[in-house]
Amino acid sequence: MAIYAIGDIQGCYDPFRRLLDELEFDTGKDTLWLTGDLVNRGPKSLKTLRFVRSLGESVITVLGNHDLHLLALSVGKIRYGQRFQTLDNILNASDCDELMDWLRHRPLAHYDKTLGTLLVHAGVHPSWSVKKTLARAAEVENALQSDKYKVMLGKMYGNAPTQWSGDLSGYRRLRFIVNCLTRMRMMTNNMRLNFAYSGSPWRARKDLVPWYDIADPAWAGTRIVFGHWSSLGLVVLPEIISVDTGCVWGRQLTAVRLDKRRPRVIQVHGQA
Repeated sequence: MAIYAIGDIQGCYDPFRRLLDELEFDTGKDTLWLTGDLVNRGPKSLKTLRFVRSLGESVITVLGNHDLHLLALSVGKIRYGQRFQTLDNILNASDCDELMDWLRHRPLAHYDKTLGTLLVHAGVHPSWSVKKTLARAAEVENALQSDKYKVMLGKMYGNAPTQWSGDLSGYRRLRFIVNCLTRMRMMTNNMRLNFAYSGSPWRARKDLVPWYDIADPAWAGTRIVFGHWSSLGLVVLPEIISVDTGCVWGRQLTAVRLDKRRPRVIQVHGQA
């Protein structure tokens, strides 16, 4: 049995299938951990979504910001524009409703105690332990899976609030959780979210820090697997594994085997 983490696919179905062939992936024995952003920008979002869904229990995928955009678009909570053209096939598909129902029932965080590893799309707030991260994620998951999910999809947009407080409530609280788990890259030293910069962390202003570099995080001792940050690229360290290597931009699609003492990296060429 093997467990592989794979970075953002974003509709790049063909590289994804090539990577699975390279892994000799066996649905009866192996498990995929996908970092989310299954769709958008790449040419085959519908095919990717259908295929991932067909893998059943052999795949665990968390929600990314592009997946949430698709859900919001499907219920008319955001305006259709050119940046969503690659989602047309999904929105017009005969099984769109079934796919959207499946997608909104995906988690925002997944934890494996045996591996000591947490899977998210973008990051984990430094003040959240693994237990608290899973609890915060569950708050959003419950909202997305409730009868009022359309309201939640409309209320999740916006950068404020930028600082976590246990006193946050309602949709402001849920929005902050969504932003941490699906959009976060940089923070200020006092742990305020910053969305103005999305480049490589080593070129950022000195007052900005990658979320994983804040001192003494509550999640310390846990390995965190994430995607979302293609300009960061591949990072394999004891406590963080970054696997968005820019497949949709023509770079690589990356898998990292998680169940071995030394993680193994496997890559294929990305979307041409």
